[in-house]
Amino acid sequence: MAGSTFWADQNKARSVLDEANTIRRKLGTLAALDQNISDAEVLIDLGETEQGISTEVTAAEQKFNQFELENLLGAEHDNSNAIFSIHAGAGGTESCDWANMLLRMYQRYCETRGFKVDLVDIQSGDEAGIKSATMLVTGECAYGYLKAERGVHRLVRISPFDSNKRRHTSFASVDVVAELSETDEVELKMEEVQVDTFRSGGRGGQNVNKVETAVRMTHIPTGIVVQCQSERSQHQNRELAIKMLKARLYEKQQDEKRAAMEKYYGEKGAIAWGNQIRSYVFQPYQMVKDLRTGYQTSDVQGVMNGNLHPFIGAWLKAGQPRTRKQGVTDEE
Repeated sequence: MAGSTFWADQNKARSVLDEANTIRRKLGTLAALDQNISDAEVLIDLGETEQGISTEVTAAEQKFNQFELENLLGAEHDNSNAIFSIHAGAGGTESCDWANMLLRMYQRYCETRGFKVDLVDIQSGDEAGIKSATMLVTGECAYGYLKAERGVHRLVRISPFDSNKRRHTSFASVDVVAELSETDEVELKMEEVQVDTFRSGGRGGQNVNKVETAVRMTHIPTGIVVQCQSERSQHQNRELAIKMLKARLYEKQQDEKRAAMEKYYGEKGAIAWGNQIRSYVFQPYQMVKDLRTGYQTSDVQGVMNGNLHPFIGAWLKAGQPRTRKQGVTDEE
């Protein structure tokens, strides 16, 4: 970084700065952990009360757990931003409402992690909730953490839309891809891309609902579709849509290389029964269970308010399993 030619390549310089900041933060966490341990040892030598020692040990344990998780994020693109999408599945209005609940849950989680969230695109449901939503999540290791949430999420509850108060099962899928840097080489031939423009939805503004600022891109060979309507100009939406399309093409290429398309939703790939990674049961009892790791909690309200770190931590520690853990069954 002290070299005279360091800033000659802006993209490379930013990459080095990001890496340096990550290393500094990890070293800072390690130094704080070492200090907590030293303080606890001093308290023991001084014959301090058990409560005082316990406070230092608890602080050290929390720092160690966080440090351990951070060091599990070493895969390619783990330190990247994330393009996060939610799609309602089988269940009609119920699933649209469930997709909207998941959107709020992930927005709250990102707030607790200090991630910045930009809502790139959202499609409202016919009666309630949303059909789909796409967010750009910016922050350190955003993709590394959020990739744990890729898959089908199932909700069991007494429907607020059913006058007979019957129990319903709803599904929604979550898809997460890493935002690629300009140094990543992904071949995208614009002659293979169909570009459509349309008027943005929303509350209005200088251009919203007046001119066609929203952009939809369809990659004809693969059928991948992305759209963006968050920016005020068509040019800005077009640039962001290209980045999203490249990210999805890259993820598809990686899946094909690993022959592991089932890592998204199981072998059938449907957003429906049998392919879920996590079950959220609101009635007749309260339980959230991850079917890949077996981790579960009865604190449904806490989970829906964004307390997902235990689930993500269990997934990372288990070696990032893609399929259901043996012996783990659905909760009814």
